[in-house]
Amino acid sequence: MSLTLTRTPQAPSAAPPAARRTRPRFLRHVLLSGVGVVMMYPLLWMISSSVKPSDSVFTDESLWPAVFDFGNYARGWTALSEPFEVYLVNSLIIVTLSIVGNLLSCSLAAYAFARLRFTGRRLFFAMMLGTMMLPGHVLVVPQYVMFDRLGWLNTYYPLLVPHFLATNGFYIFLMVQFMRSLPQELDDAARIDGCGPFRTFWKVVMPLCLPAFATTAIFTFISVWNEFFSPLLYLTDPQLYTVPLAVRQFMDSEGQSRWGEMFAMSFVSLAPVIGFFIAGQKYLVRGIATTGLR
Repeated sequence: MSLTLTRTPQAPSAAPPAARRTRPRFLRHVLLSGVGVVMMYPLLWMISSSVKPSDSVFTDESLWPAVFDFGNYARGWTALSEPFEVYLVNSLIIVTLSIVGNLLSCSLAAYAFARLRFTGRRLFFAMMLGTMMLPGHVLVVPQYVMFDRLGWLNTYYPLLVPHFLATNGFYIFLMVQFMRSLPQELDDAARIDGCGPFRTFWKVVMPLCLPAFATTAIFTFISVWNEFFSPLLYLTDPQLYTVPLAVRQFMDSEGQSRWGEMFAMSFVSLAPVIGFFIAGQKYLVRGIATTGLR
């Protein structure tokens, strides 16, 4: 008696689950890398132009210069009426005080809206949100007239004082959303221990709001450091100029510009922004991710 064994044909095995997950991830990384290169191209072009001779900035289209001219940095540093370090220090002073002002004033206003109960709170909060929809240019003339009558023209007061008066509704709204996510029981426990509103804010709420504070500080740094219109409007003394006004001086009224030196100093002025952003990136992501939680 003989037995005949037959093998049934098997279907081809499917790709393992790990391989199926790897393919979309790889394609996603390739797509994001391509988008990143496109977004980085203006920065790479500026860096390349900063080491090109001025007469070849717009004729040499390659990112790798045919002729390197690193002297643009040395010449640009001393090309203006003041050394470029003067403008860096001016911008640093304004940015530092603006960050301090926004953190103090906006956090106190946000604490009042988010944690305190008082008559008209909802109305005032709605009015504060309404200021975010008001175009800033409609306030230019009234503010200029007011600062002129106060004798603040050609000083840093018009650039600094508004930051200490909680005039930016976006930062207030950002901190309000973050503070509302904190348990109300923390305030109740502090009140039982004898803490008043200011002590509760200083001892309990503020230490827990570091991500929101870091987000506000980063946004303030970037916006104030790159601000061009307000310093141009209020400052007339070149010794008080900020970095954007200093970079603008490399272009004269006749259209003859020292492009290589201008791009070199533009890259120098961009370095603090990149460094500050990298240092606070972790807190920035955490602050944005948590401000929408209720």
